[in-house]
Amino acid sequence: MKAAVTGATGFLGINLIHQLLESGWQVTALHRASSNLETLQQLNVECCAVNFLDKANLMERLPDDLDVIFHLAGDTNMWHKNNELQYQTNVEVSKNLAEVAAEKGVKRFIHTSSISAYGFHQNTINEHTPSTALQSGVNYLKTKYLGEQAVKDVASKTKLEAVYLNPCAIIGPFDRHNWSQLFTMIQQDSLPGVPPGEGSYCHVREVAAAHIAAFSNGRSGENYILAGTDCTFLEVVTKIGLLLNKPTPKKPLPAWLLKLLGRVSVWGANITNKEPNMTPEKALMVTKRVVASSDKAITELDYNANVGIDEMLRDCFEWMKSEELL
Repeated sequence: MKAAVTGATGFLGINLIHQLLESGWQVTALHRASSNLETLQQLNVECCAVNFLDKANLMERLPDDLDVIFHLAGDTNMWHKNNELQYQTNVEVSKNLAEVAAEKGVKRFIHTSSISAYGFHQNTINEHTPSTALQSGVNYLKTKYLGEQAVKDVASKTKLEAVYLNPCAIIGPFDRHNWSQLFTMIQQDSLPGVPPGEGSYCHVREVAAAHIAAFSNGRSGENYILAGTDCTFLEVVTKIGLLLNKPTPKKPLPAWLLKLLGRVSVWGANITNKEPNMTPEKALMVTKRVVASSDKAITELDYNANVGIDEMLRDCFEWMKSEELL
């Protein structure tokens, strides 16, 4: 079986590629010319530099006879000055890849979206929950929703079989830029406080496995939410502190304070032109309750949503230690 993977140098991409190789797949890692390939070069994959915004380049560079494209690449930026680039990455690139996949007769297109595509909801999110992303005030949420819609539009006009996965907060090994930053801040006693939000957390191992299952068993045109264990930020921070043997805050900061900090930080950023640690978008994201149900993925993809937060954090912790990141 032949697969192409975008976002191959990222956290989820590396985990997915490991599982594909273990199952005997031939893997082509699609990447930007500027990508750091150090980890990929240690694996038995073909690295292929492409210009994702250039359809002609994609047509030329994308391998023939692919069974599937796993489109994992995305821009998670939370600063308004990068909104245009984020739109290009999350929407235009998704549209280009889907159109090229359809023209080349790729058998399946697995589109990695996010729970963020559903927007903010007080109640538990499932696949029937209407999206409020366009009204959220956060460009990341908007572009993840619009990226899905772009692929769905291509699929509706072609024979492309597309399946859409919506992971929640992913934790596990090979994480250099996401939750690993929280470990580092706690270790260095630089965590300014804990936000009051709550979310659903999932192990990267199970999210990667769900991608492969989506190729085999996912229904074309369907979304599958990949959630798991529901925790507050305070619970997550407390557990990381225990792993590191470091003290952590006992109470979360009030939402109003974080939102105020986000607005004030932007004023300074407008002068320095450097992205602030807290933006209004980040403040909004970390003060919301975003929990979801995986029932559909459990039933149709045999997704394992029962991994506890302790195992997720411990696996991330042990990997970071092995890489001398802690």
